[in-house]
Amino acid sequence: MADPDPRAAVLATARAMNGAGLNRGTAGNVSVRHGQGFLVTPTGMDYDESVPEDIAFVGPDYDGGRAEGRRKPSSEWRFHRDIYAARPEAGAIIHTHAPFATALACRGEAIPPFHYMIARFGGADIRCADYATFGTQELSDAVVKALEGRSACLMAHHGMVVFGRDLKQSLALAVEFEALCEQYWRVLALGQARTLLDDEMQRVIGKFGDYGRQD
Repeated sequence: MADPDPRAAVLATARAMNGAGLNRGTAGNVSVRHGQGFLVTPTGMDYDESVPEDIAFVGPDYDGGRAEGRRKPSSEWRFHRDIYAARPEAGAIIHTHAPFATALACRGEAIPPFHYMIARFGGADIRCADYATFGTQELSDAVVKALEGRSACLMAHHGMVVFGRDLKQSLALAVEFEALCEQYWRVLALGQARTLLDDEMQRVIGKFGDYGRQD
């Protein structure tokens, strides 16, 4: 059942994101697919001081000016738009500057299969998108490329992006992703990570095909 107030749901998810330690201040953003476009958190606003009416709607003809509503959308609206266009299964997107994910993103490297839960995000590794200035089309292109076949990626010298079928799943995946990043960060502190073989990762990816289904 669709949320009767999707703007309130986006804002609640943004607050929960910060409450879970995935983000701080006005960094990061949250969106949900809505109609022919998407609803997204406004640029540069404190989520605790925002109200649902501050959530902006970005339609298919948006060109970077004033969006529908009283606030300008997140400066990262481009990669939200492009992820929704490229990935029809994406119902909601979360971008954060989570501490461990961001630390790893500053290495500019993919996260290898040090743990089988890497497969939760669609592949045998989690890629790191090339660096580009925030809010640019170049960054959006890099993120979409890094997400091919994946539901999460790092963003070099920036943070992370996760998408799911809805806001609830996207937030849960963001929490899982940050936990994996923390684990990998701790493994690196011990030395070189041992990784699982590709055959095993492909087996795990297959098992995740019906993960969580009760029917």
